[in-house]
Amino acid sequence: MFPEAWRFHIAPYVNEAVQWLLHSFAPTFDRMAASITSLLGAISRGLTFIPWWAYVLFIGLAAWRATRRWTSAIILGLMPLLIGLFGLWTLAVDTLAIIIASVLLALLLGIPVGVLMAEAKGTTKFITPLLDGMQTMPSFVYLIPAMMLFGLGKVPAVFATLIYAMPPVIRLTHLGLSQVPKPVQEAAKAYGATRWQLLREVRLPLAMPSIMAGINQTTMMALSMVVVSSMIGARGLGQEVLLSINRIDVGKGFESGLSIVIMAIVIDRITQGFARRFEPHRQN
Repeated sequence: MFPEAWRFHIAPYVNEAVQWLLHSFAPTFDRMAASITSLLGAISRGLTFIPWWAYVLFIGLAAWRATRRWTSAIILGLMPLLIGLFGLWTLAVDTLAIIIASVLLALLLGIPVGVLMAEAKGTTKFITPLLDGMQTMPSFVYLIPAMMLFGLGKVPAVFATLIYAMPPVIRLTHLGLSQVPKPVQEAAKAYGATRWQLLREVRLPLAMPSIMAGINQTTMMALSMVVVSSMIGARGLGQEVLLSINRIDVGKGFESGLSIVIMAIVIDRITQGFARRFEPHRQN
């Protein structure tokens, strides 16, 4: 047995830090919650306004644009119909709103951080360990601070999903920019390109395949948080899975889980298709 005299707990210090944050920055967290609520509301209203057949048409066209294959476009376009047949269309739209909000915030924060890591090499020493911790921390742990800072509902779900899903886009943005060939950069500098022009017109376009792969992975990780986020009051397909577990309703759980899988497949195939189109040897 480990000696009891050597035990040391950091839990009290973490709890004190959270309480200090709540007391010192409560107005800031309220403003953040209001902003996220407004963003979610706008996305939800937009998604609710769109008729179901328009989703099918849009997915089919997006799949064809990404893959240039009619078979893939037809299959991916028709797959969401199963969600409607299961009676889970409204919950799927709620889930999609949370995913869109989380991914948008993750991209707005993550891509600049990835650029910073590539431009300022010294920052990688501090950011990389943080990303390691964010990716290895169990997803359930993110629910605790999210719930304490923002209460229950969709706002803490977006916050927890944002933190959980952001590392891939940061890492792959940094990787893509770091792998831009040196001769290409030297040639741009020889023609008088400034550092900003080099980043905007040379490095970022050449790093787009890697950045798009990061967007794909971030979206997939956000979708994987659907069921977990339902534990703190987020509605959507995850709530149906959680209720099915509580009621031991295998059939309903299978329908809900299959609906999540359908969303994952559709999003993954389309984003992967667009990512491949950014590869230099595939561009027209």
